[in-house]
Amino acid sequence: MKQKLKNLWRSIVFKSVLTIVMVLVVFTMIVNVIGYTEVTDALLDQYADGAFRTAGISAHFLDPNQIEGYLKSGGESEEYQTVLSRLQRICNSSGSTFIYVIIPDRTDYQHITFLFSTMNQETSYSRYPFGYVRHTTNSDYAQKYKKLCEEGSARELVIRDKGYIETDPHITAMIPLIDSAGKVQAILCVQRQMDFLINSRNSFLSKVVAAMICIAVLVIIGLSMTLHHQVLLPVRIIAQEASRFASENISTGEKLTKKIRSKDEIGHLAGAIDQMEEQIQSYVSNLTSITAERERISTELTLAARIQEDMLPNTFPAFPERKDFDIYACMHPAREIGGDFYNFFLVDEDHLCMVMADVSGKGVPAALFMMASIIVLVDNARIGLSAAEILQRANEAICMTNREDMFVTVWLGILDLKTGIMNCANAGHEYPTIREPGGKFALFKDPHGFVIGGMEGARYRNYELQLKPGSKVFVYTDGVPEATDEKLEMFGTGRMLDALNMDPDASPEQILGHVQRSVENFVGSAEQFDDMTMLCMEYKG
Repeated sequence: MKQKLKNLWRSIVFKSVLTIVMVLVVFTMIVNVIGYTEVTDALLDQYADGAFRTAGISAHFLDPNQIEGYLKSGGESEEYQTVLSRLQRICNSSGSTFIYVIIPDRTDYQHITFLFSTMNQETSYSRYPFGYVRHTTNSDYAQKYKKLCEEGSARELVIRDKGYIETDPHITAMIPLIDSAGKVQAILCVQRQMDFLINSRNSFLSKVVAAMICIAVLVIIGLSMTLHHQVLLPVRIIAQEASRFASENISTGEKLTKKIRSKDEIGHLAGAIDQMEEQIQSYVSNLTSITAERERISTELTLAARIQEDMLPNTFPAFPERKDFDIYACMHPAREIGGDFYNFFLVDEDHLCMVMADVSGKGVPAALFMMASIIVLVDNARIGLSAAEILQRANEAICMTNREDMFVTVWLGILDLKTGIMNCANAGHEYPTIREPGGKFALFKDPHGFVIGGMEGARYRNYELQLKPGSKVFVYTDGVPEATDEKLEMFGTGRMLDALNMDPDASPEQILGHVQRSVENFVGSAEQFDDMTMLCMEYKG
């Protein structure tokens, strides 16, 4: 059980689903915050508008010129009682909690005197008697009173989210009562509780959260099934078969293409391994009785080299219809097959992906590891990820099935052919060299991450290069600067830059030729020590 949980934690599907879940959680939080704010503001505007309409209707039944008369009558006159009765009916019919008229103390607005006070019959609050004097609730109310009485404000609104004394959260809409002389005689207030607003807001949030949870569950289930079926299971089958065949060199007779029917790079890899197994098995069977072990191994390596060569783009010009860039690459393995590899392809019409990598070790294991690495890198690049995300996903996929503890250094760049911006990331590979238009090639010391396959959970950093029309990018493996002569002296990056700058205006194919001849002249008769792979791209814009 413990091992199963460990394998699940390492799974590409699990990590991908976890990432999606985190994104959905953040998205849900953002939607809830926006919804909370928008719904609250909308309902509050509706509440306030209703309260001010009620205040306007109530003001029609009050004569500001009679305020002094209401005070002198002590609230006992027939006219006063008629107005109070009308305000009470408006309070009940409008759903307001209180409708009241106050006279503030204009010396400091810290006290108010109640002239009229009504209470909705469906509430349990108490109304204030005529002439009741009360301390102003807070400074907010005092400021509103002052604006209405002295600053000519036509309406003011107070929002009390936490309530006051015995009241629940509410709003209070206030308008001035102005006599015929233009003087504010009193202030009419309409108070409404916020119960409905709060309940409506909470109902909205609960529905949004429920909907987002349902969407998240459906996305997780669908994504898990898709990734498991299209990526994880095929890669696992190929890795197991490659590992088995590498150790046994015996074909099982059951083709990978029957298990994996996809037409993408994974399907091509399965077909290449089927072909490799068939051809190697055929040569082993036919030559065992008539050739030595050395010849048999040599033949197998020749076949593997052919398959390896077929995995890399080797037809030039690679994109004859494209005039906005030119690209050329080559690989010279130290043995029959090598661990270096390059790749380049169009992610879409406007983005060119370039890869330069060096697998640890040599021979068949390195070649198999190389081919698996190509598939993982290319598959992740084709779904539109950034350079660092591609390396990160490739690292997790390779670490999951890397029983031989091999690793690969990778430089990866994705060039936007419209803008010239190239998004890059480096997993322990050599520094790229950049040539600005009219200038010379120079090393660009980019940030390095850990090698692919070396450690689970490794993180990689994106960086960007702005290429101008005429800019060139040259990437390579360590077989170029570390090429050694008979005296064990290395070729070095200095000589490499000299070779690049022999004719920096030359085409990418010619530039690689200059470097290749310089290395050969330097090495002389010494045996080639390591694979030598190079790629040059000119951005024409």
